[in-house]
Amino acid sequence: MNAAPNKRSNIVLYVSKSDINSHRIKMVAAEKSVPADIIEVDTQHLPQELIAVNLSGTLPTLVDRDLVLYDPSIISEYLDERFPHPPLLPVYPIARAKTRLMMLRIEREWYSLANTIEADVTSQNEIKNIKKKLAESIISFAPVFSSLPFFLSEEFSLLDCCMAPLLWQLPKLGIIIPPQNQAIHDYTKRIFERPSFRASLSNYELEHEDA
Repeated sequence: MNAAPNKRSNIVLYVSKSDINSHRIKMVAAEKSVPADIIEVDTQHLPQELIAVNLSGTLPTLVDRDLVLYDPSIISEYLDERFPHPPLLPVYPIARAKTRLMMLRIEREWYSLANTIEADVTSQNEIKNIKKKLAESIISFAPVFSSLPFFLSEEFSLLDCCMAPLLWQLPKLGIIIPPQNQAIHDYTKRIFERPSFRASLSNYELEHEDA
């Protein structure tokens, strides 16, 4: 997925080694075989080349010639349109709208809870409650996981790219989905075995795969 060092591609993706949104964008890029230079950034020591194009230094950041994008949803859809095969958004407007709405919900509700747990800036009792809330919210979608091969779809989509990194992070966050929720575990196994998911993992994530 990375371009050869002496043949820099037009697209550069600045990512974190373990951030959920960075992982999400790497998965989209891998699924679509995007010819991009993927640069892992130390969040404590941001490179000047990143600051030069994105003063806030937020990750992930995409640079494509004179275009700079730093919102994960916008980056995902840009890559999907820039590299149209395979398409990762539904063709029909209603289905596309539902997909976008669910991605927004995952970001606002689930990603935000995961980020709070990882930041560990509140009391342990509150962290425990947040973990419980996140687990219960995901489990409440068990019927969705069992009804279709992919999340809310017959085909792999941007929604799966949004969901997979969150599910990957759960053990690291200390959240275990009980074994009786078999549909969730089946979905997780199916997505984690996908070549694009394996290609999207950083060395850090691979080293902590069994953690």
